[in-house]
Amino acid sequence: MLLPCLTAMVCCCCYDGCPAYGTAQVVLKNITRLCATKPIVTVNGKFPGPTLLAREDDTVIVRVVNHVEYNITIHWHGVRQFRTGWADGPAYITQCPIQPGQSYIYNFTITGQRGTLLWHAHITWLRATVHGAIVILPKRGVPYPFPKPDKEEIIVFGYTLHVETGKTYMLRIINAAVNDELFFKIAGHNLTIVEVDATYTKPFKTDTLFIAPGQTTNALLTADQTTGKYLIAISPFMDTVVAVDNLTATGALRAVANINNISFVMPTTALLQAHYYNISGIFTDDFPGNPAIPYNYTGNPPSNLQTMNGTKVYRVAFNSTVQVVLQGTAFLAPESHPIHLHGFNFYAIGKGVGNFDPVNDPKKFNLVDPVERNTIGIPTGGWSAIRFRADNPGVWFLHCHLEVHTTWGLKMAFVVDNGKGPNETILPPPTDLPMC
Repeated sequence: MLLPCLTAMVCCCCYDGCPAYGTAQVVLKNITRLCATKPIVTVNGKFPGPTLLAREDDTVIVRVVNHVEYNITIHWHGVRQFRTGWADGPAYITQCPIQPGQSYIYNFTITGQRGTLLWHAHITWLRATVHGAIVILPKRGVPYPFPKPDKEEIIVFGYTLHVETGKTYMLRIINAAVNDELFFKIAGHNLTIVEVDATYTKPFKTDTLFIAPGQTTNALLTADQTTGKYLIAISPFMDTVVAVDNLTATGALRAVANINNISFVMPTTALLQAHYYNISGIFTDDFPGNPAIPYNYTGNPPSNLQTMNGTKVYRVAFNSTVQVVLQGTAFLAPESHPIHLHGFNFYAIGKGVGNFDPVNDPKKFNLVDPVERNTIGIPTGGWSAIRFRADNPGVWFLHCHLEVHTTWGLKMAFVVDNGKGPNETILPPPTDLPMC
């Protein structure tokens, strides 16, 4: 859907480092789609929700007021949240949820980022309707590192794009879907990709864009064809079929997903609170760095992976360099996974099909100009390797951005310890931090 920046969640944008204030009212709203009307959870009665408009180095202050019967949190997807993990938003990871009738103020500074991101609910499946765009403009007086477009449009997938022949448009494309990786194409036109996940890229042309849930892309579109209507095609990427026995039976089936044989169990006290106040019994820091049982990950899996349930985190020292190889498996069926890391951008240094070879594959890593992202797709039956510097103290979630897989347990968390001084230490929690 096209969302010209007419309604902003941040209603008073004081650019270049000034605070920007706004209120997000979480309310039920009757919405009509495909000739059917139903009440859905929204922010300020909008679906998709209002756009957050800011500049690099702005401080954003948003008071979220919960008027619905469900608990709520808001995640500012891709915002680095330097030392402000309390504003990151994932329920029971960095905060307890905002309960019905309660409110919470998210206060954070957008540091060293410009481009397109998104915000969304981060509890249960509410992000299906509670989501919107984040547009971060460069600092005042700093131009784009590519030709200035004639106009900018925000696309949260759907509907019609109106353009004028001869003009160039920057499309801020957001995949806010819950479970669908998507292809995007405009008939008869090429797109020039100039930014992904609020990070500039080397410009390159393509006629088809593949974008996973949680990913954002800025693309230049030049209306260089004759006047007419050109189909905008958006189609889901389906790469797997989970086989089931065609038998009739009674009972319940619960699918379980895991990382390194650990199916993550959500705590009842937020991990960041437990870490900050040194509360014992909430989590353990013995998340394994490697699978407990190595096997042919993209071949025939063993009958029993000995998966454990647990609230385990992986602890890293401040400012250490972390490399993670995200290996897909063929258990049940091979499929792709969009993996999102909170609190950091990472460099995508390698990917491949099949099992990762720790001897030969690192020789092919791109350590010169890798793309920088916060969400990466793991190839079906393959692997991706990422690196990031742990320069942000706190507790940071890593999970599949297909909500169904997150629900099943395909998630974990990093604990990054404080550094040596106040600028390397997480800030104290706000006084209105919700309680569990």
